[in-house]
Amino acid sequence: MNVKLTLRMDDALIRRAKQAAGKRGKSVSQMVAEFFGTLGARAKPEPEVPPVTASLLGVLREKPVDEGAYKRHLREKHL
Repeated sequence: MNVKLTLRMDDALIRRAKQAAGKRGKSVSQMVAEFFGTLGARAKPEPEVPPVTASLLGVLREKPVDEGAYKRHLREKHL
């Protein structure tokens, strides 16, 4: 059941909300309803990973690794 809710806001804020809603193809009411729907929602807990996996997280960050590099590694390792 939908019930009307009146909000009082600054004119500039209302204009910005309408513009943002238009860009998303939604109404301001839909955006507000989606926001209200997130209130009280609990954040999803991070999945637990084994200690070995946790120790490797981020090791390759900002390193150029591609399929070719992996294949070269395998050839060198098994020769």
